Amino acid sequence: MTSAIYRNPFTFLELPWYRDCPEAEVVIKGIPFDLGTSGRAGARSGPGAIRQASANLVWDCPRWPWDFELQDRLKVADGGDIDFPYSEPQTASDAIEAAAEELMQAGKTMLSFGGDHYVALPLLRAHARKHGPLALLHFDAHTDTDSHGNAFDHGAMFYHAVHEGLLLPQNSVQVGIRTNYTKKGHPFTVLDASWVNEQSAADVVARIREIIGQKPVYLSFDIDALDPAFAPGTGTPVAGGLTSDRALQIIRGLKGLDIRGMDVVEVSPAYDHAELTSLAAATLALEMLYIRA
Repeated sequence: MTSAIYRNPFTFLELPWYRDCPEAEVVIKGIPFDLGTSGRAGARSGPGAIRQASANLVWDCPRWPWDFELQDRLKVADGGDIDFPYSEPQTASDAIEAAAEELMQAGKTMLSFGGDHYVALPLLRAHARKHGPLALLHFDAHTDTDSHGNAFDHGAMFYHAVHEGLLLPQNSVQVGIRTNYTKKGHPFTVLDASWVNEQSAADVVARIREIIGQKPVYLSFDIDALDPAFAPGTGTPVAGGLTSDRALQIIRGLKGLDIRGMDVVEVSPAYDHAELTSLAAATLALEMLYIRA
């Protein structure tokens, strides 16, 4: 074990900075934005908390249950945080979209750390411009399809994404939902938390694969998909969610999907305890990198 667990690694998993590793295939970007929050604010501090918690994962290489070192198969670098004025949501949204577009034009895949879930909308705009409409694989307690939400609402961005033609609704699936939504006309397949918790992880993965097929995928993981027992540090916690183990098993089962972009969002460290939420987010992000590798 190195001393990394006791100090600030500054980058996720002590990965190199992107400026020092321009050949990286995957670039991590933090998005410290939470102006779309409807519940408890604080997700702007999520990217730093996830990076800090990742120090606990540095020594465990290769990561169980994988049998290879991540960096032996996939070059990953940390690109720092996207910069934007803190009080201007439109300017922030434009900056997020522009940063994503720049990386994709350079042939990179993005793994983004939010920030509140609104950030998925400008990210999807950039991804769809590059790759065309995408299947959405969305882990969350909420569907985030509120048709009454404003342009920067973290509960409405997938409503806007559908109406902007960014997504393939018939190939999109939402996992872990356990709040009310308008079922009539709902654009996506919903695998609610009760159903997911009653099935085996293999059965859940099989259903996800059946829906998505061979389509290109954007993977978006709101940390409140996990039960508050495993992720208390989030803005809108909802009891009855997934365990960390169940979520990790499902993520591992996704290897081979054509994943074009990924995010982990809604970590709000001010409400966390003993880095439970930040560590869960960092671990999920690491699993996403492993399935990409």
